Amino acid sequence: MLYIISCWEKPNQAATVAAIRETHQHYLHETGKHLVLAGGMLTEDGKGRLGSVYLLNMPNRKTAEDWLAAEPFNKAGIFHNSTIEKMRRGHWHPENAPQTADGE
Repeated sequence: MLYIISCWEKPNQAATVAAIRETHQHYLHETGKHLVLAGGMLTEDGKGRLGSVYLLNMPNRKTAEDWLAAEPFNKAGIFHNSTIEKMRRGHWHPENAPQTADGE
């Protein structure tokens, strides 16, 4: 089952994000068998962070909740709000995804 997780950051979290980014990346790699897509939500100018989005393939909501509870940014208290929503895969066009992490 697919779950989309949206996490909104508290203001002024850049130093905390930078300090635990490597641990966060390791967690995403370590749990990669469940991860369909992950990325940061950015301000329109691309210079500021708003939060993170994760698309997970999990057996049930509890496992998605457990995944988020262990996620390093979440554990560090970076997020002020998070939602977990079950979704179904509709149209799937990975070929339309940008070639770089910056969206190019």
